[in-house]
Amino acid sequence: MFKKVSILVLLTIFVSCNLEKPTVFSEKALNEKVYNLNDEASTFKEILEQHKGKKILIDVWASWCRDCIVGMPKVKELQKEFPDVVYLFLSVDEKKGSWKRGVERYNVVGEHYNLPNGMKKGDLVDFLNVSWIPRYVVVDENGGISLFNAIDAADNEVIIALKKSI
Repeated sequence: MFKKVSILVLLTIFVSCNLEKPTVFSEKALNEKVYNLNDEASTFKEILEQHKGKKILIDVWASWCRDCIVGMPKVKELQKEFPDVVYLFLSVDEKKGSWKRGVERYNVVGEHYNLPNGMKKGDLVDFLNVSWIPRYVVVDENGGISLFNAIDAADNEVIIALKKSI
């Protein structure tokens, strides 16, 4: 009996640890290189530092992702409702041409960066544990992560995180 209880306790601890959501980005994630529409490289940290003091909605997407495209109208609604938020779009398109055409085709308004290794490789996608896109992350005015994992822009947690003041 003791052995079964011990295993159950250990399993509970293991599951609880895996459900923890980070509140800050790892150094490895911050040092990931991202590329803007002009093919200029910056680190993810440099991008976040440009917006220190502002709330940021990060949308991880790709031009080939049907769910991402379906979610774009809701993102546009959020942009109207929360105009002071910085909208940072991180594309996991492996082909920069596809990404750039997608930005134009879907009239995606905001700041655009590409993670050229796609959604399966790289320190930033590893940190974010990207297994599905779209993926929404909200960063607070101090650079902390206030919402780590939403897969729908209409998720009430996104709105709560955008409304929340620090």
